[in-house]
Amino acid sequence: MSGTQTTPTRADVCAAAVADAFKDDGEIFASPMGTMPMLGVRLAKLTSNTDLVISDGESLFLAGTPPLFAKADVVEGWIPFRKVFDVVAHGKRHVMMGATQVDRDGNQNISAIGPFAQPKRQLLGSRGAPGNTVNNRTSYWVPKHSTRVFVEAVDIVSGVGPKRAAAAGPAAERFNDIHRIVTNLGVLDVNGPDRTVRLVSVHPGVTTAEVQEATGFDLGDLTDVPETRLPTAEEQVIISEVLDPQGFRFKEVPA
Repeated sequence: MSGTQTTPTRADVCAAAVADAFKDDGEIFASPMGTMPMLGVRLAKLTSNTDLVISDGESLFLAGTPPLFAKADVVEGWIPFRKVFDVVAHGKRHVMMGATQVDRDGNQNISAIGPFAQPKRQLLGSRGAPGNTVNNRTSYWVPKHSTRVFVEAVDIVSGVGPKRAAAAGPAAERFNDIHRIVTNLGVLDVNGPDRTVRLVSVHPGVTTAEVQEATGFDLGDLTDVPETRLPTAEEQVIISEVLDPQGFRFKEVPA
């Protein structure tokens, strides 16, 4: 599906929710991993946080804000992969990653499914998740909210949640900041009781009961959970006509 969308779709709501995760960051390096995170970050760059520093995801800092998967229009710097680690260690960065599993305590798994010694399925491996979560603000994007993703306890800890970071000591806890978890059903964070995952908002057309049913742990009291906001008219035009006229977002969240 492509072309201009006059009525916001679920994918558009998700893009705006991702943008909101970055709106108060100020001048910081935004590292979105995947289609929807990239769309949301670029939307924020054009609307709520023009100070965001963005890249093409490979080696270039961008002065402009091109459409998804288009060639960079204006380049203002070079950031080869080895230089990313300097930024990770310095901390002026907000990364939005994927998550194969997220548990009640905000720990994330992208390593493997099953016992550590003999997993049933090998995934990406921890990759940058440990360093991201103890050095930089970290958010997650989950395109299919389900009990397979939101589990009581992750099989392997790749990204570190706040309680585990605190238990590891000041070096791990100081910069640990699990900011938002955006899914196709709603928005969550780790500001629930005892720093557990809580439901911040549900997307229009979704009920809190549906989110709880798709979550493998108790989300607590859901009586006053608001709806995720719709994109503004300006944001809708930017999403549909400027950043994603080809409709790549619908491959993750079908219209």
